[in-house]
Amino acid sequence: MRGRLGIFGGSFDPIHNGHLFVAEAVRDACGLDRVVFVPTRAGQHYRNGALSAAPEARAQMIRLAIAANDAFAIDESDLAPAASGYTADLLPRLRARYPDSAFTFIVGADSLVRSQWKRLDEVVDMVESFVVAPRGEVTHDDLDRALAGLSPERRAKVQMLDLPVVAESATLIRRRLKEKSSVRYLIPEPVYRYVAEHGLYGA
Repeated sequence: MRGRLGIFGGSFDPIHNGHLFVAEAVRDACGLDRVVFVPTRAGQHYRNGALSAAPEARAQMIRLAIAANDAFAIDESDLAPAASGYTADLLPRLRARYPDSAFTFIVGADSLVRSQWKRLDEVVDMVESFVVAPRGEVTHDDLDRALAGLSPERRAKVQMLDLPVVAESATLIRRRLKEKSSVRYLIPEPVYRYVAEHGLYGA
């Protein structure tokens, strides 16, 4: 891949329509050539600890979800058994895979504020732009506190996008599935069928 590449990392447990909207909105707003979804295996910094679906299942759900959009792709570098789950360790591997691309890192505001980010300064140094999409009820003060450790030069790389706030969350979807409530139209139809066929999340 060449050109301007969006890197969208996360657990995607499961991927949902909110993820797809954010990826497409950032692609459009930032003039990206492609957005690459990068699911993580380890996830030490994720809020709820262990993930609910196997890495292979989460990767397959991403493939199903993005199949109709030629500007989307998946990279499974962070699913390797030795992967640490930290973005600062992931980005050099992606740089080796895509040496001709300029990276824009995409993160939801809730993930930035509520997760235990390590080496954020290193992450910002390795990308052309660090884009934050609004999520949940995260305020500008919350974001300022999360970014307080960055130097002015690094902070200048951070871009807050003005997008509609996405209500969907993987936590909500897993909870509804556990309660035997419908999640249709919260997740892409192929993902909905995959979850049902494989009995994921208690479906």
